[in-house]
Amino acid sequence: MVIELGSTSGTRGFLLRRDAIALGIDDNALARMVRFGELVRIRQGVYAPRAEWAALSRRERHRVLTRAVQALYDGHVAVSHTSQAMADGAPDWGHDLREVHLTHLAGGGRRRAGIVHHEGSLRVSDLSRDADGWHTTPTRTVLDSCNLLSTEAGLVLANWYLHEGLTTTEELEARYVELQRSPRMLAVRLVLRLADGGAESVGESRFLYLVWRAGLPRPVLQYEVWDGDDLVGTVDAVWPELGVMAEFDGKVKYGRLLKPGQSAADAVFAEKVREDRIRELTGFRVIRPIWSDFERPDLLVQRLRRIMARPGVTRRSG
Repeated sequence: MVIELGSTSGTRGFLLRRDAIALGIDDNALARMVRFGELVRIRQGVYAPRAEWAALSRRERHRVLTRAVQALYDGHVAVSHTSQAMADGAPDWGHDLREVHLTHLAGGGRRRAGIVHHEGSLRVSDLSRDADGWHTTPTRTVLDSCNLLSTEAGLVLANWYLHEGLTTTEELEARYVELQRSPRMLAVRLVLRLADGGAESVGESRFLYLVWRAGLPRPVLQYEVWDGDDLVGTVDAVWPELGVMAEFDGKVKYGRLLKPGQSAADAVFAEKVREDRIRELTGFRVIRPIWSDFERPDLLVQRLRRIMARPGVTRRSG
């Protein structure tokens, strides 16, 4: 038997047991389809086509499961915390996606079978609704998620929302003040102090966190360097008073730099030309952290301290 999910759950990629029963497909038939490899049971009362499920990434599986669980509650819950962050498209670095997070519009406050039910403490301004149902707004999502995440992962998340323009520092601060009676909200205070929407990637946010942990001066992010009226380039992080700049060097970054018809080698060469020009204009010394440096952060901090301690001459900057 082949089930067309479009006839039961739209294009959501899952099948609810109750929908199958309504179509005349009983539990025995569902069990046979699981046994023969047509379906996979992803939680109690929820199934997915096995081949489609196997092809999904970790975050895609979380999103499908989140929508399925939300459908089970028929509008009595809002998707929240890191589950809503995944729905918004936020990076999943540092997230535990084994549990779906829901906030009940009334009641809640329990954990059961892979679902965390949070108590309903949402205001109207914390909620929005789409075709799948209720969910928390970006501002509330950031604050709730930072309660679950480490400070570093929370900073990555907050910076992404700020960079995308989905919330502002002012909105986060205002809602935080209203929620800070919760003991867990104390951990959010540090994230808000460090947050900077100028960070354009997970790597840049992690670098900003590392700099703070090391007690080093906070850099200026997305620092523009001009030659007269011409913008030569924008540097990821700069300490102008020290004559030092840092460019987070990652494969994703070079993918963003690619122009139509340009190869990765072309992009790398163009980046070198840009960097050389910036150094000529400013006299900045450069350090290029890469992703693997975060596995040995003490060594990266040592490199930063050494380059900051070296004398240099700053010429012109943006």
